[in-house]
Amino acid sequence: MTIQQYITKITILFQTGNAREHSYRGDLQNLIMAILPDVLVTNEPARVACGAPDYVLTRKDIPVGYIEAKDIGVDLGSKTLKEQFDRYKSGLSNLIFTDYMDFHFYKDGQLITKIAIAKLDNGNIIPIEGNFNEFTHLIQNFAEVISQSIKSPTKLAQMMAGKARLMADVIEKSLNHDDVENTRSQLKSQMLSFQQMLIHDIDNKSFSDIYSQTIAYGMFAARYHDPTLPTFSRMEAAELIPKSNPFLRKLFQDIAGYDLDSRLVWIVDELVSIFLATDVAHIMKNFGKSTKQEDPVVHFYETFLGEYNPALRKARGVWYTPQPVVNFIVRAVDDILKTEFNLPQGLADTSKTKIKKKAVTQTGKGAKSKIIEVETEIEVHKVQILDPATGTGTFLAEVVKHIHQKFKGQQGIWSKYVTNDLIPRLNGFELLMASYAMAHLKWTCF
Repeated sequence: MTIQQYITKITILFQTGNAREHSYRGDLQNLIMAILPDVLVTNEPARVACGAPDYVLTRKDIPVGYIEAKDIGVDLGSKTLKEQFDRYKSGLSNLIFTDYMDFHFYKDGQLITKIAIAKLDNGNIIPIEGNFNEFTHLIQNFAEVISQSIKSPTKLAQMMAGKARLMADVIEKSLNHDDVENTRSQLKSQMLSFQQMLIHDIDNKSFSDIYSQTIAYGMFAARYHDPTLPTFSRMEAAELIPKSNPFLRKLFQDIAGYDLDSRLVWIVDELVSIFLATDVAHIMKNFGKSTKQEDPVVHFYETFLGEYNPALRKARGVWYTPQPVVNFIVRAVDDILKTEFNLPQGLADTSKTKIKKKAVTQTGKGAKSKIIEVETEIEVHKVQILDPATGTGTFLAEVVKHIHQKFKGQQGIWSKYVTNDLIPRLNGFELLMASYAMAHLKWTCF
């Protein structure tokens, strides 16, 4: 199909007076594929309600660009389109907005150029033939994506956050659609399982935030530990999640498999493309050294969340304590237990005490049943370690390291101690799912 043939086709449809935005979809798809014979242009109208662009361009199954189309004559600068367009610009690095005649090209959120191949004049579509060649070259250049190395943590955080926000929007709208239609998609099933296992009163928006953050940051952690720099994929990310973290591993097996919701595949693949262009271990080499934050994977989450949702970061108090301060607090608690509480082993203490515990139980059946309160006596460790805002587990991890130092030369009894006298005393609570996942990943290092 030539550009002139395309304009003729959309003109015929436009003149009927019955055509709408979707009416011209196939013609634009055919035009782009004629200009780019090695590129597959997929028209996905079913994904519009979920916030995805109308077209995805792929070469050998790798996304190279996206196109969002509005009805002929729609003002692409309209304020009513700003929220959607801003979201796409922040989440997609190679993007076109069009009304089927005027084409605006964006790269990394910035307007690169615009060109019109036709215009409306007194209700008629008039070709602008002088722009045909330039338009062809621009489309060809649009699909020539060269992997650009990402060389700074800030840039990586921005790109990850853009994809995560886009993913959260798609997930929330998909779940809302499932609620209205009373259907159960793969995403809805995952949310219901999450409600049952972890957070019983979670809503669609909160789950969408949790899911998208966990995917984006989990892939970051996997890439950080990836020894095969030239390759990376959803499957490889799933394999890099330690078996000792079954929750996160199961989630990533879903992401890597064929059951990943089709509305999310293109965004996850965009994340893969970002990490393929990033030597994460190299750019994170000096991250956090100025503030003595020794684990870049853990502490980078503060930067990521600041880009993803600054308000959520502030509301949840995601401000990491420098490692020297963590070390001091742990040592100080250990000393106080020894000097003020007469526990020579401090945090490593294994002594126990008995406490009374009340429980409610039911006796009898039917009308004769009664609810009674039963008091029992149980034995627990005297020294309990509680972190009510665990985050990525920095304090609990330092406690474990500090206690482990006391077992130098006694490594043979360490495993038994961990099972019987350490894990039962460690208690942590966290509201942010990505922090929770990172805390679990940190724990696997011990």
